[in-house]
Amino acid sequence: MEDERKNGAYGTPQKYDPTFKGPIYNRGCTDVICCVFLLLAIVGYVAVGIIAWTHGDPRKVIYPTDSRGEFCGQKGTKNENKPFLFYFNIVKCASPLVLLEFQCPTPQICVEKCPDRYLTYLNARSSRDFEYYKQFCVPGFKSNKGVAEVLRDGDCPAVLIPSKPLARRCFPAIHAHKGVLMVGNETTYEDGHGSRKNITDLVEGAKKANGVLEARQLAMRIFEDYTVSWYWIIIGLVIAMVMSLLFIILLRFLAGIMVWVMIIMVILVLGYGIFHCYMEYSRLRGEAGSDVSLVDLGFQTDFRVYLHLRQTWLAFMIILSILEVIIILLLIFLRKRILIAIALIKEASRAVGYVMCSMLYPLVTFFLLCLCIAYWASTAVFLSTSNEAVYKIFDDGPCPLTAKTCNPETFPSSNESRLCPNARCQFAFYGGESGYHRALLGLQIFNAFMFFWLANFVLALGQVTLAGAFASYYWALRKPDDLPAFPLFSAFGRALRYHTGSLAFGALILAIVQIIRVILEYLDQRLKAAENRFAKYLMTCLKCCFWCLEKFIKFLNRNAYIMIAIYGTNFCTSARNAFFLLMRNIIRVAVLDKVTDFLFLLGKLLIVGSVGILAFFFFTHRIRIVQDTAPPLNYYWVPILTVIIGSYLIAHGFFSVYGMCVDTLFLCFLEDLERNDGSAERPYFMSSTLKKLLNKTNKKVAES
Repeated sequence: MEDERKNGAYGTPQKYDPTFKGPIYNRGCTDVICCVFLLLAIVGYVAVGIIAWTHGDPRKVIYPTDSRGEFCGQKGTKNENKPFLFYFNIVKCASPLVLLEFQCPTPQICVEKCPDRYLTYLNARSSRDFEYYKQFCVPGFKSNKGVAEVLRDGDCPAVLIPSKPLARRCFPAIHAHKGVLMVGNETTYEDGHGSRKNITDLVEGAKKANGVLEARQLAMRIFEDYTVSWYWIIIGLVIAMVMSLLFIILLRFLAGIMVWVMIIMVILVLGYGIFHCYMEYSRLRGEAGSDVSLVDLGFQTDFRVYLHLRQTWLAFMIILSILEVIIILLLIFLRKRILIAIALIKEASRAVGYVMCSMLYPLVTFFLLCLCIAYWASTAVFLSTSNEAVYKIFDDGPCPLTAKTCNPETFPSSNESRLCPNARCQFAFYGGESGYHRALLGLQIFNAFMFFWLANFVLALGQVTLAGAFASYYWALRKPDDLPAFPLFSAFGRALRYHTGSLAFGALILAIVQIIRVILEYLDQRLKAAENRFAKYLMTCLKCCFWCLEKFIKFLNRNAYIMIAIYGTNFCTSARNAFFLLMRNIIRVAVLDKVTDFLFLLGKLLIVGSVGILAFFFFTHRIRIVQDTAPPLNYYWVPILTVIIGSYLIAHGFFSVYGMCVDTLFLCFLEDLERNDGSAERPYFMSSTLKKLLNKTNKKVAES
C-alpha cells in the first residue's frame, strides 16, 4: 500500500526504537503545573461548597416560605398551623426569576388551607365573607384602610380563586367543562382593577408555575408503576447488557458481512431510486404541463406540484446517479482500506475478550460522574437558596429614602417613617447586598465551570485507562502470552500517578469551551426578544463555531490521551504527535470512522429496538413469560420508556469501551507501520489478518 501524506507537512514518521515494547512503564510526571492548578481549584470548589452550605437553606426548595422568609407548617414557629403557601398573584410565578431564585416575585403568606371559593376584595369587603377573606391577607392586617390603599400596599390579594394544594403550595383548581377552561365554576376572573379577564390568561401563568396540573397524582401513579414493575425493568436491562456483550463478540465474526451488506444495500437502494425516477420521467412524457421548467413555475408552497414536472424527476435521477457513481468509485479505490477497518474491528473484539474487565470500567466512570453531578447540584441549590428577603422603602410621593433597604418590624417607629409618613416598608426581592450576595452569580458560574472540568477529567481518566490496557494487548508480540497480568489496573495506576496534570490540561481546555457555550446560550435567550438581526446572526455564528470547536477538541483529546497512555508524554506533545499521525493517514481515519459509526449505530438500534419491542409486548399483556404476566399498570409506557432509556445507556457504555479499543488499536497500527518493517529486528506487532491484507510478513519471527 502506498504511503499517505508522509512528507514534512505533517511531521516525520516515527523511527524504530529497539527499546519500545508497548506502553512505557518507566515514565515521569507530566504537566505538573496543571495538576497543581486542579488541586487548588478543587480546594476552592470545596470552599465554595462549604460557604454555600453555610449560607444556603435547601428547605426553601422543599418547604414553602412566605415573603418574610418564614417556613410554613414548621413546628416551633408561628406558622406551625399554616402548612400551605398562598400567592397573591400566581401569574407572576411565571417569571424566569422563579428558576434562578426559587422564589415567586409576589407577596406570599402561610395559610391554614387554600381558598375554596371565588371572591374579590371589593365584593368581600361589603359582605359577610370578609372574615373568611382576611385570613388570606398579610398577618396583622387591619381593615381601616380604603380599598385602593389596601391593594396598593399589597395587604390583601385583589382576588381569591379556588385552589388546590400541590407540594404545600396553593395553585388554581383549573379544569375543563364541556371544552371550556374553568376555575371552580368560573370562566373569567376579576383582576382587581374592576375588569374581568378570560380564565385562559390565568391558566397560562398557572401552567408555568404549576408545571403540569395534577402532577402529584401523576407522580404517585408513576411511583406505583415502578413499585410493581421494578424487577421486570431490571430483567429488561440485564437482557440489554447480555445483547450488548453478544453483539461485540459477534463483531469478530460478522463485522465484514454487516459492512458489505450495508454497502450493497445502499447501492441497491440508489439503483432503485434511479430506476423509479426514470420511470416517472417516462410516464410524464406527453402529459399536459409536465414540460414546464422549474424556473418558470417558481416557488410553490405545495411541493407536490413539482412531482408533476419531468424536470423534477430528471434532476432527482441525475443527483442519484452522481451519488451512485461516487460510491462505486470510492468502493473501488478504497476497498483495501475498508478491509483494514473491518480487520481492526474484528481485532478489537479479540482485545476486549482478553481484557474482559474493561467492560466493567464504565461503572467506575458512571460512579465518579454521579459524584460530580451530586456535588454540583447540591452546591447550586445551596447557592440559589442563600438569598435573603430584602425590604425596601416604597413611596408614591417625593421621598428621598425611596428604594432604601428597611426592616419591616422596626420601620413604623423608625426615623424613615417620620421623614416619609406615606412610605411603606415592603418586600422587594430575594437577594442581598453583602459582598457574598453580590458574588453569587460568579460563584454559580464557577460551580458550573468546575463541574465541566471535573466531569471531563473523569472521562479523560477512563479513556487513558482503557487506551493503556488495549495498547498493552496490541504491542504484545505473542498474543495473549505477552499480555501483562492486570493491564487495566496497571493503566489506571499509571494514569493517576504520572498523568493527572495532562488529563487536567485536556479537561480544562474542553471545560473552557463548554462554559463559553453555556454563556452564549444564556445570552441567546436574553436576545430572543430583541429585534437586532445582526446580534442574532452573530450569536448564531458564535454558537456554531464553538460547537465545532468543542467537537474538534474532543476528537483531539481522545487521540492525545491514547498517545499519553502509550508513550507517557505531556498533553501538548501527545496531541501534536497524534494529530500529525492521523493527518499522515487521513483517508484511513475517515474510512475507519464511518465504518465504526455505522456498526455502533446498527448495534444500538438493534439492542434498543429489540429490548423495547419485547418490553412493549410484555407490559401490554400481549405475551407471557412462563406463568407470570406483566403486573397491572396505570401507565404501561413508564416501564417501557425506562427499559428503552436504560438499554440505550447500557449499549452506549459497552460501545464506548469498544470504540476506545478500536481507536487505540488503530493508532497503534499506524505506529506499527511507521516503526517496523517486518525484519527479525523490527517485526510487525499487528495480527496475521492485517499483515495478510497489507502483504506484510515477519521474517524469522513466528506469526502472531
